[in-house]
Amino acid sequence: MEGGHQETRDREGTDNGMEKLRVRVSRSEGSGDLPLPEYATSGSSGMDVLAAESCVIPPGRWHAVGTGLYLEVPEGYECQVRPRSGLALKEGVTILNAPGTVDSDYRGEVKVILINHGDEPFKIERGDRIAQLIIAPVTRACLVMEESLSETARGSGGFGSTGK
Repeated sequence: MEGGHQETRDREGTDNGMEKLRVRVSRSEGSGDLPLPEYATSGSSGMDVLAAESCVIPPGRWHAVGTGLYLEVPEGYECQVRPRSGLALKEGVTILNAPGTVDSDYRGEVKVILINHGDEPFKIERGDRIAQLIIAPVTRACLVMEESLSETARGSGGFGSTGK
């Protein structure tokens, strides 16, 4: 298939005029009572994913929080694991390797590596919304070694070189 995307058999109709991609899921034993990730609003890009365990993350520490969720992401796509803005703003909690990536050939449990940048221990209860999942197409690159690269106005300036 051109572009590495799955055929139409992996499509599940439309939602607000947008095509829906079929992603197979399963749950770990003991997490079947948790709802599957879902979009909070019709305009949401990401699906909220829930913690399948309770834990406390001390300030300055991190923990791989289990979701009890296993995905079969179609070839040509990835699942991005992104932070929830409310947790970052209100609690100082975010994803350590943001965005995390679930590759199409990974079949293990989706875990979310949360880090507590706050001043207080952060308590996670089973069923809390801890991250967002975004299914996105993947473009594979072919790197070509060259003697030199084209010139640009920016050049090699980085790390704030374009202004405040």
